[in-house]
Amino acid sequence: MLVIKNAKIYTCAGKVIEKGDILISHGKIKEVGVNLKCSCDDVIDAEGMVVIPGIIDAHSHIGGFGTDMSDQDLNEMTKNATPEVESIYSIDTGSKMFERVRRVGITTSAIAPGSGNVVGGLVCAVKSYGNSIENMCIKNPIALKMALGGNPKGVYGKRNQMPMTRMGIAQVMRETFIKGKEYMDKRAEAKDDGSSMVPYDTGLENVCRVLRREIPIKVHCEQFDMLTTIRIAKEFDVEFTLDHAWGAGDFIDDIVNSGCRGVIYGPIGVPLLPGECGKIDIGVLVELDKKGVNCAIMTDGPILNPEVIIIQAGEVIRFGGDIERVLNMLTINPAKILGIEDRVGSIEEGKDADIVIFKGMPAVDTNATVAYTIINGEVVYKK
Repeated sequence: MLVIKNAKIYTCAGKVIEKGDILISHGKIKEVGVNLKCSCDDVIDAEGMVVIPGIIDAHSHIGGFGTDMSDQDLNEMTKNATPEVESIYSIDTGSKMFERVRRVGITTSAIAPGSGNVVGGLVCAVKSYGNSIENMCIKNPIALKMALGGNPKGVYGKRNQMPMTRMGIAQVMRETFIKGKEYMDKRAEAKDDGSSMVPYDTGLENVCRVLRREIPIKVHCEQFDMLTTIRIAKEFDVEFTLDHAWGAGDFIDDIVNSGCRGVIYGPIGVPLLPGECGKIDIGVLVELDKKGVNCAIMTDGPILNPEVIIIQAGEVIRFGGDIERVLNMLTINPAKILGIEDRVGSIEEGKDADIVIFKGMPAVDTNATVAYTIINGEVVYKK
Protein backbone atom coordinates (compact mmCIF):
# COMPACT_ATOMS: atom_id res chain seq x y z
CA MET A 1 0.00 0.00 0.00
CA LEU A 2 1.01 3.59 -0.63
CA VAL A 3 -0.42 6.77 0.87
CA ILE A 4 0.00 10.34 -0.37
CA LYS A 5 -0.59 12.82 2.42
CA ASN A 6 -1.20 16.55 2.92
CA ALA A 7 -1.50 17.47 -0.78
CA LYS A 8 -3.70 19.91 -2.63
CA ILE A 9 -5.66 17.43 -4.75
CA TYR A 10 -7.38 18.32 -7.99
CA THR A 11 -9.51 15.21 -8.40
CA CYS A 12 -10.81 16.27 -11.85
CA ALA A 13 -14.11 14.86 -10.64
CA GLY A 14 -15.59 18.21 -9.60
CA LYS A 15 -13.77 18.46 -6.29
CA VAL A 16 -10.60 20.11 -4.99
CA ILE A 17 -9.25 19.00 -1.60
CA GLU A 18 -6.98 21.60 -0.05
CA LYS A 19 -5.06 19.25 2.24
CA GLY A 20 -5.96 15.72 1.42
CA ASP A 21 -4.74 12.14 1.37
CA ILE A 22 -4.91 9.33 -1.18
CA LEU A 23 -4.70 5.68 -0.18
CA ILE A 24 -3.51 3.30 -2.91
CA SER A 25 -3.77 -0.47 -2.74
CA HIS A 26 -3.10 -3.14 -5.38
CA GLY A 27 -2.66 -0.53 -8.10
CA LYS A 28 -6.03 1.13 -7.46
CA ILE A 29 -7.21 4.21 -5.60
CA LYS A 30 -8.77 2.82 -2.44
CA GLU A 31 -9.75 6.02 -0.64
CA VAL A 32 -9.54 9.80 -1.08
CA GLY A 33 -10.15 12.19 1.80
CA VAL A 34 -8.72 14.18 4.71
CA ASN A 35 -6.68 12.74 7.59
CA LEU A 36 -7.09 9.16 6.40
CA LYS A 37 -6.24 6.60 9.04
CA CYS A 38 -4.07 3.78 7.77
CA SER A 39 -1.00 1.83 8.79
CA CYS A 40 1.26 2.13 5.80
CA ASP A 41 5.05 2.08 5.58
CA ASP A 42 5.15 3.65 2.13
CA VAL A 43 4.21 7.32 2.59
CA ILE A 44 4.75 10.34 0.35
CA ASP A 45 4.42 13.56 2.30
CA ALA A 46 3.18 15.99 -0.33
CA GLU A 47 2.88 19.00 1.97
CA GLY A 48 2.83 22.13 -0.21
CA MET A 49 2.55 20.09 -3.43
CA VAL A 50 -0.21 19.71 -6.03
CA VAL A 51 -1.66 16.36 -7.06
CA ILE A 52 -3.57 15.72 -10.28
CA PRO A 53 -4.62 12.54 -12.12
CA GLY A 54 -2.11 11.13 -14.58
CA ILE A 55 -1.99 13.24 -17.74
CA ILE A 56 -3.56 11.65 -20.82
CA ASP A 57 -2.12 12.56 -24.22
CA ALA A 58 -5.06 12.06 -26.57
CA HIS A 59 -3.00 12.05 -29.79
CA SER A 60 0.49 10.61 -29.98
CA HIS A 61 2.81 8.44 -32.08
CA ILE A 62 5.47 7.59 -29.48
CA GLY A 63 7.07 4.20 -29.83
CA GLY A 64 6.13 4.07 -33.52
CA PHE A 65 7.90 7.14 -34.92
CA GLY A 66 11.59 7.78 -34.40
CA THR A 67 12.45 10.92 -32.46
CA ASP A 68 13.89 12.46 -35.65
CA MET A 69 10.92 11.17 -37.71
CA SER A 70 13.25 9.08 -39.91
CA ASP A 71 11.52 5.86 -38.85
CA GLN A 72 7.76 6.05 -39.40
CA ASP A 73 6.58 2.58 -38.48
CA LEU A 74 3.06 3.94 -37.95
CA ASN A 75 2.59 5.08 -41.57
CA GLU A 76 1.56 2.24 -43.92
CA MET A 77 1.69 4.43 -47.04
CA THR A 78 1.17 1.71 -49.64
CA LYS A 79 -2.43 2.69 -50.47
CA ASN A 80 -4.64 5.59 -49.51
CA ALA A 81 -6.89 3.58 -47.17
CA THR A 82 -5.57 0.92 -44.77
CA PRO A 83 -8.31 0.35 -42.17
CA GLU A 84 -7.02 -3.18 -41.64
CA VAL A 85 -3.79 -2.19 -39.84
CA GLU A 86 -3.44 -1.56 -36.10
CA SER A 87 -1.03 0.77 -34.33
CA ILE A 88 -0.50 -1.70 -31.48
CA TYR A 89 1.81 -3.80 -33.69
CA SER A 90 4.22 -0.92 -34.31
CA ILE A 91 4.75 0.28 -30.74
CA ASP A 92 8.24 -0.26 -29.35
CA THR A 93 7.64 -0.29 -25.60
CA GLY A 94 11.39 -0.01 -25.06
CA SER A 95 11.48 3.39 -26.74
CA LYS A 96 13.10 6.17 -24.69
CA MET A 97 10.02 8.28 -25.42
CA PHE A 98 8.06 6.40 -22.75
CA GLU A 99 10.65 7.40 -20.18
CA ARG A 100 10.44 11.01 -21.37
CA VAL A 101 6.66 11.20 -21.11
CA ARG A 102 6.75 9.73 -17.59
CA ARG A 103 9.04 12.59 -16.52
CA VAL A 104 6.39 15.16 -17.44
CA GLY A 105 3.48 13.24 -15.92
CA ILE A 106 1.94 11.65 -19.02
CA THR A 107 0.68 8.28 -17.86
CA THR A 108 -1.49 7.27 -20.85
CA SER A 109 -1.19 8.01 -24.57
CA ALA A 110 -3.57 7.42 -27.46
CA ILE A 111 -1.11 6.04 -30.00
CA ALA A 112 -2.37 6.44 -33.55
CA PRO A 113 -1.20 5.61 -37.04
CA GLY A 114 0.31 8.58 -38.85
CA SER A 115 -1.49 10.84 -41.28
CA GLY A 116 0.08 9.70 -44.56
CA ASN A 117 -3.09 7.85 -45.56
CA VAL A 118 -6.68 9.09 -45.65
CA VAL A 119 -7.58 6.01 -43.58
CA GLY A 120 -4.63 5.08 -41.41
CA GLY A 121 -5.80 2.23 -39.18
CA LEU A 122 -6.84 1.47 -35.62
CA VAL A 123 -5.73 3.49 -32.57
CA CYS A 124 -5.01 2.12 -29.07
CA ALA A 125 -4.61 3.62 -25.57
CA VAL A 126 -1.36 2.68 -23.83
CA LYS A 127 0.08 3.31 -20.35
CA SER A 128 3.54 4.86 -20.16
CA TYR A 129 5.02 2.04 -18.09
CA GLY A 130 5.04 -1.73 -18.23
CA ASN A 131 7.02 -4.73 -19.41
CA SER A 132 4.96 -5.56 -22.49
CA ILE A 133 2.38 -4.01 -24.78
CA GLU A 134 -0.16 -6.49 -23.41
CA ASN A 135 -0.06 -5.08 -19.88
CA MET A 136 0.47 -1.47 -21.00
CA CYS A 137 -2.52 -1.33 -23.36
CA ILE A 138 -5.71 -0.15 -21.67
CA LYS A 139 -7.99 -0.50 -24.67
CA ASN A 140 -7.68 -1.52 -28.31
CA PRO A 141 -9.16 -0.20 -30.47
CA ILE A 142 -10.33 3.21 -29.35
CA ALA A 143 -10.76 4.78 -32.79
CA LEU A 144 -10.09 4.50 -36.52
CA LYS A 145 -7.58 7.09 -37.69
CA MET A 146 -8.32 9.26 -40.73
CA ALA A 147 -6.50 12.29 -42.13
CA LEU A 148 -7.35 15.23 -44.34
CA GLY A 149 -5.29 17.99 -45.88
CA GLY A 150 -1.64 18.30 -46.78
CA ASN A 151 -0.36 15.01 -45.39
CA PRO A 152 -2.22 12.52 -47.63
CA LYS A 153 -2.12 15.03 -50.51
CA GLY A 154 1.63 15.27 -50.10
CA VAL A 155 2.09 11.50 -50.15
CA TYR A 156 -0.20 10.52 -53.03
CA GLY A 157 -0.11 13.72 -55.09
CA LYS A 158 3.61 13.23 -55.66
CA ARG A 159 2.82 9.78 -57.05
CA ASN A 160 0.12 11.20 -59.31
CA GLN A 161 -2.35 9.02 -57.45
CA MET A 162 -5.64 9.74 -55.68
CA PRO A 163 -5.91 11.80 -53.53
CA MET A 164 -3.96 14.72 -54.86
CA THR A 165 -6.75 17.17 -53.90
CA ARG A 166 -9.07 17.78 -50.95
CA MET A 167 -12.03 16.63 -53.02
CA GLY A 168 -10.16 13.38 -53.63
CA ILE A 169 -9.63 12.93 -49.89
CA ALA A 170 -13.33 13.43 -49.21
CA GLN A 171 -14.16 10.83 -51.85
CA VAL A 172 -11.77 8.26 -50.34
CA MET A 173 -13.47 8.77 -46.96
CA ARG A 174 -16.91 8.43 -48.50
CA GLU A 175 -15.98 5.35 -50.55
CA THR A 176 -14.56 3.70 -47.43
CA PHE A 177 -17.85 4.14 -45.58
CA ILE A 178 -19.94 3.06 -48.57
CA LYS A 179 -17.90 -0.14 -48.94
CA GLY A 180 -18.22 -0.76 -45.21
CA LYS A 181 -21.99 -0.28 -45.24
CA GLU A 182 -22.46 -2.56 -48.25
CA TYR A 183 -20.26 -5.21 -46.62
CA MET A 184 -22.15 -4.95 -43.30
CA ASP A 185 -25.54 -5.22 -45.04
CA LYS A 186 -24.49 -8.22 -47.14
CA ARG A 187 -23.05 -10.03 -44.12
CA ALA A 188 -26.28 -9.42 -42.19
CA GLU A 189 -28.44 -10.65 -45.08
CA ALA A 190 -26.37 -13.81 -45.51
CA LYS A 191 -26.05 -14.81 -41.86
CA ASP A 192 -28.54 -17.68 -42.25
CA ASP A 193 -27.25 -18.70 -45.67
CA GLY A 194 -23.60 -19.66 -45.59
CA SER A 195 -23.45 -20.12 -49.36
CA SER A 196 -24.06 -16.41 -50.00
CA MET A 197 -21.80 -15.10 -47.24
CA VAL A 198 -19.32 -12.48 -48.50
CA PRO A 199 -15.67 -13.18 -47.62
CA TYR A 200 -14.40 -11.84 -44.32
CA ASP A 201 -12.51 -8.56 -44.74
CA THR A 202 -10.48 -7.25 -41.76
CA GLY A 203 -10.41 -3.67 -42.99
CA LEU A 204 -14.12 -3.47 -43.65
CA GLU A 205 -14.84 -5.14 -40.30
CA ASN A 206 -12.97 -2.21 -38.70
CA VAL A 207 -14.99 0.26 -40.75
CA CYS A 208 -18.16 -1.49 -39.56
CA ARG A 209 -17.10 -0.81 -35.96
CA VAL A 210 -17.31 2.88 -36.82
CA LEU A 211 -20.63 2.51 -38.65
CA ARG A 212 -22.06 0.68 -35.62
CA ARG A 213 -20.78 3.60 -33.48
CA GLU A 214 -18.60 1.27 -31.40
CA ILE A 215 -15.59 3.52 -31.99
CA PRO A 216 -15.23 7.00 -33.50
CA ILE A 217 -13.09 8.16 -36.38
CA LYS A 218 -10.10 10.14 -35.14
CA VAL A 219 -9.53 12.75 -37.82
CA HIS A 220 -6.39 14.79 -38.46
CA CYS A 221 -7.92 18.03 -39.75
CA GLU A 222 -7.43 21.79 -39.63
CA GLN A 223 -9.12 24.93 -40.97
CA PHE A 224 -12.08 24.22 -43.27
CA ASP A 225 -11.14 20.52 -43.48
CA MET A 226 -13.01 20.30 -40.17
CA LEU A 227 -16.21 21.09 -42.06
CA THR A 228 -15.53 18.19 -44.42
CA THR A 229 -15.20 15.87 -41.43
CA ILE A 230 -18.43 17.16 -39.91
CA ARG A 231 -20.31 16.81 -43.22
CA ILE A 232 -19.20 13.22 -43.91
CA ALA A 233 -19.67 12.12 -40.29
CA LYS A 234 -23.23 13.41 -40.42
CA GLU A 235 -23.86 11.69 -43.77
CA PHE A 236 -22.92 8.29 -42.34
CA ASP A 237 -24.02 8.93 -38.73
CA VAL A 238 -20.65 8.15 -37.17
CA GLU A 239 -18.89 9.53 -34.11
CA PHE A 240 -15.75 11.59 -34.64
CA THR A 241 -13.07 13.69 -33.04
CA LEU A 242 -11.38 16.75 -34.55
CA ASP A 243 -7.65 16.35 -34.01
CA HIS A 244 -5.19 19.29 -34.32
CA ALA A 245 -8.12 21.66 -35.06
CA TRP A 246 -5.95 24.69 -35.85
CA GLY A 247 -8.29 27.45 -36.95
CA ALA A 248 -11.27 26.08 -35.00
CA GLY A 249 -12.05 29.63 -33.91
CA ASP A 250 -13.47 30.29 -37.39
CA PHE A 251 -15.98 27.46 -37.05
CA ILE A 252 -17.13 27.53 -33.45
CA ASP A 253 -20.86 27.22 -34.17
CA ASP A 254 -20.29 24.42 -36.70
CA ILE A 255 -18.26 22.46 -34.14
CA VAL A 256 -20.66 23.08 -31.27
CA ASN A 257 -23.66 21.98 -33.35
CA SER A 258 -21.89 18.98 -34.89
CA GLY A 259 -22.18 16.69 -31.87
CA CYS A 260 -18.51 15.75 -32.16
CA ARG A 261 -17.07 13.49 -29.49
CA GLY A 262 -14.32 15.97 -28.79
CA VAL A 263 -11.76 18.48 -30.03
CA ILE A 264 -8.16 17.39 -29.44
CA TYR A 265 -6.12 20.54 -29.97
CA GLY A 266 -2.45 21.02 -30.74
CA PRO A 267 0.40 21.10 -30.82
CA ILE A 268 1.12 24.82 -30.87
CA GLY A 269 4.85 24.57 -31.59
CA VAL A 270 4.63 23.49 -35.23
CA PRO A 271 6.13 25.74 -37.94
CA LEU A 272 3.74 28.50 -38.94
CA LEU A 273 3.13 27.32 -42.49
CA PRO A 274 0.57 29.04 -44.72
CA GLY A 275 -2.87 27.52 -45.15
CA GLU A 276 -4.01 24.73 -42.88
CA CYS A 277 -1.21 25.14 -40.30
CA GLY A 278 -1.28 28.92 -40.35
CA LYS A 279 -3.74 29.71 -37.57
CA ILE A 280 -2.77 28.61 -34.09
CA ASP A 281 -5.71 29.68 -31.91
CA ILE A 282 -5.54 27.50 -28.81
CA GLY A 283 -7.55 30.10 -26.90
CA VAL A 284 -10.61 28.79 -28.76
CA LEU A 285 -10.71 25.93 -26.25
CA VAL A 286 -12.00 28.36 -23.63
CA GLU A 287 -15.04 29.19 -25.77
CA LEU A 288 -15.65 25.63 -26.94
CA ASP A 289 -15.45 24.38 -23.36
CA LYS A 290 -18.00 26.97 -22.24
CA LYS A 291 -20.32 25.82 -25.01
CA GLY A 292 -20.16 22.18 -23.90
CA VAL A 293 -17.60 20.70 -26.30
CA ASN A 294 -15.32 18.10 -24.72
CA CYS A 295 -11.82 19.56 -25.23
CA ALA A 296 -8.39 17.99 -24.79
CA ILE A 297 -4.78 18.96 -25.48
CA MET A 298 -2.24 16.80 -27.33
CA THR A 299 1.52 16.63 -27.98
CA ASP A 300 1.54 14.75 -31.32
CA GLY A 301 4.70 13.19 -29.86
CA PRO A 302 7.45 12.66 -30.76
CA ILE A 303 6.89 15.43 -33.31
CA LEU A 304 7.10 17.81 -30.33
CA ASN A 305 8.59 17.18 -26.91
CA PRO A 306 6.20 15.93 -24.21
CA GLU A 307 6.78 19.06 -22.09
CA VAL A 308 4.64 20.98 -24.57
CA ILE A 309 1.44 19.52 -23.12
CA ILE A 310 1.79 21.57 -19.90
CA ILE A 311 2.95 24.65 -21.84
CA GLN A 312 -0.19 24.44 -23.98
CA ALA A 313 -2.38 24.15 -20.88
CA GLY A 314 -0.70 27.31 -19.60
CA GLU A 315 -1.59 29.06 -22.86
CA VAL A 316 -5.26 28.15 -22.44
CA ILE A 317 -5.15 29.66 -18.95
CA ARG A 318 -3.45 32.76 -20.36
CA PHE A 319 -6.40 33.16 -22.73
CA GLY A 320 -8.85 33.05 -19.81
CA GLY A 321 -9.30 29.36 -19.04
CA ASP A 322 -10.23 28.34 -15.50
CA ILE A 323 -7.52 26.21 -13.89
CA GLU A 324 -9.85 23.35 -12.99
CA ARG A 325 -11.40 23.29 -16.45
CA VAL A 326 -7.96 23.32 -18.09
CA LEU A 327 -6.67 20.50 -15.90
CA ASN A 328 -9.73 18.55 -17.05
CA MET A 329 -8.43 19.00 -20.62
CA LEU A 330 -5.33 17.04 -19.60
CA THR A 331 -7.12 14.31 -17.66
CA ILE A 332 -10.81 13.44 -17.54
CA ASN A 333 -11.76 15.06 -20.85
CA PRO A 334 -9.33 13.00 -22.96
CA ALA A 335 -10.30 9.93 -20.94
CA LYS A 336 -13.94 10.45 -21.95
CA ILE A 337 -13.03 11.18 -25.57
CA LEU A 338 -10.99 7.97 -25.74
CA GLY A 339 -13.61 5.89 -23.90
CA ILE A 340 -11.32 4.95 -21.00
CA GLU A 341 -12.83 7.09 -18.22
CA ASP A 342 -13.81 3.95 -16.29
CA ARG A 343 -10.09 3.37 -15.64
CA VAL A 344 -8.29 6.71 -15.69
CA GLY A 345 -8.70 10.48 -15.85
CA SER A 346 -9.76 11.35 -12.31
CA ILE A 347 -8.79 10.66 -8.70
CA GLU A 348 -11.71 8.56 -7.49
CA GLU A 349 -12.08 5.34 -5.55
CA GLY A 350 -11.75 2.25 -7.70
CA LYS A 351 -9.84 3.87 -10.56
CA ASP A 352 -6.29 3.04 -11.59
CA ALA A 353 -3.77 4.76 -9.33
CA ASP A 354 -2.26 6.94 -12.07
CA ILE A 355 -1.24 10.12 -10.26
CA VAL A 356 1.18 13.02 -10.75
CA ILE A 357 2.61 15.09 -7.90
CA PHE A 358 3.87 18.55 -8.83
CA LYS A 359 6.09 20.93 -6.95
CA GLY A 360 4.36 24.15 -7.96
CA MET A 361 1.06 24.69 -9.77
CA PRO A 362 1.14 23.08 -13.24
CA ALA A 363 0.14 25.32 -16.15
CA VAL A 364 0.25 28.38 -13.87
CA ASP A 365 3.70 28.37 -12.30
CA THR A 366 6.32 28.29 -15.07
CA ASN A 367 8.75 26.71 -12.61
CA ALA A 368 6.39 23.87 -11.67
CA THR A 369 8.05 20.46 -11.99
CA VAL A 370 6.95 16.86 -11.63
CA ALA A 371 8.15 15.41 -8.33
CA TYR A 372 6.54 11.97 -8.73
CA THR A 373 4.77 10.07 -11.48
CA ILE A 374 2.76 7.07 -10.30
CA ILE A 375 1.28 4.44 -12.62
CA ASN A 376 -0.85 1.57 -11.32
CA GLY A 377 0.21 2.53 -7.81
CA GLU A 378 3.92 2.27 -8.57
CA VAL A 379 6.31 5.23 -8.47
CA VAL A 380 7.77 5.16 -12.01
CA TYR A 381 9.51 8.55 -11.84
CA LYS A 382 10.87 10.50 -8.91
CA LYS A 383 12.75 13.78 -9.36
